[in-house]
Amino acid sequence: MPTLRFNYRGVGSSAGSYDEGRGETQDALAVVAAGRARWPGAALTLAGFSFGGMVSLLAAAAAAPARLISVAPAVTGAEFASIARPAGSWLIVQGEADEIVKCSEVQAFAARFQPPPQLVVLPGAVHFFHGRLPELRDAVFAFLAPA
Repeated sequence: MPTLRFNYRGVGSSAGSYDEGRGETQDALAVVAAGRARWPGAALTLAGFSFGGMVSLLAAAAAAPARLISVAPAVTGAEFASIARPAGSWLIVQGEADEIVKCSEVQAFAARFQPPPQLVVLPGAVHFFHGRLPELRDAVFAFLAPA
């Protein structure tokens, strides 16, 4: 799978400054456009962790990915009150003991959609999945595996 990984504006040596998800969504869409130009015909999978999970979900409306992977997505903002379900396959992986993004909030968010996204909750896992990265990887690989 061709992959592009980038820093949002103001992170690392990237130019710009934090824009509460608005500009970062535009950043993500610019990366999607660059990837589509470089690999025409490749199926798009958007993936993001925490803030990046929120941004990838916001970008999905315009990018129309075949697959969306949201890891501990920060979904409590007002912009998610009326967001439409992405059309493609969708995986959410959430730590049950996440101290930053409450598992119950992510579960309630996921339950709003028909069909609901595939939701994998890792018992006892915290926000950064310390000691649980193999399980996170396995959930993502299972989701990406051909049917």
